[in-house]
Amino acid sequence: QVQLVESGGGSVQSGGSLRLSCAASGYTYSMAWFRHIPGKEREGVAGIRGGDTPIYADSVKGRFAISRDNAKNTLSLQMNNLKPEDTAMYYCAAGTSPFALLVPDDYTWWGQGAQVTVSS
Repeated sequence: QVQLVESGGGSVQSGGSLRLSCAASGYTYSMAWFRHIPGKEREGVAGIRGGDTPIYADSVKGRFAISRDNAKNTLSLQMNNLKPEDTAMYYCAAGTSPFALLVPDDYTWWGQGAQVTVSS
């Protein structure tokens, strides 16, 4: 069992930046950030498998950067040039699959979520 705890959410104006962090209770091969807007399906934002090159949703490429510190079992998401459409609950996810993509079923453990609100 892996426990994930997110931190760093908040409110910011359009064009601003926020950094999300996720503390994991243990190491997992694949980790990712998802977001959810009520009434819509959960969307994969960014993911990283082991030491592979990160993967990003097209909607955040060039604006968001995912990183992990395996020694500390932490995952981060730096979000720059935020837009109102980035407003959502953001979730940290972790799994064991070496083939995990930005698909919710590829991940086993989930955090409780951190709210990000971007105003225009």
